Amino acid sequence: MPYLIDGHNLIPKLGLDLSSLDDEMALIERLNEFSRISHRGRLEIYFDNAQPGNSEKKTAGQVCAYFVRRPKIADEAIRQRLQQLKNDAKNWSVVSSDRRVQAEARGVGARVISSEEFAQTVRETLRAGPPPTEKKSMSASELEEWLSLFGEGGERRSKL
Repeated sequence: MPYLIDGHNLIPKLGLDLSSLDDEMALIERLNEFSRISHRGRLEIYFDNAQPGNSEKKTAGQVCAYFVRRPKIADEAIRQRLQQLKNDAKNWSVVSSDRRVQAEARGVGARVISSEEFAQTVRETLRAGPPPTEKKSMSASELEEWLSLFGEGGERRSKL
């Protein structure tokens, strides 16, 4: 399920410092790792107070960050995105502890997750790390095909 995330609302919940110059990038990196490990789908993060001259959009893996310029704020950008999604909004989760954002998300049928709850999920996922890789063994028919192609001693057998 894809997510719409109120970025500055989530930063302190993950133990990051809002006053840091690279707080947004630190969050993007952490969420990119979360996405890679969890396979939970696309994450759109909205930050307000974008600095002049900075790109309005940055993409890293499954994470797309939007930097909203004044006078608009991230809450408005999330609201507009939900309206743009129309009926598809019910397939998205909105991550915010802002009651107004939550109410608007519920109003269009989106799932609402508090920033605290989502931060806990992110921390647990990152702590657990990626799931162990699944070892796939060859079936008997696949083994026979390989042996007929390459032979038991490495020499290739001709099917002619």
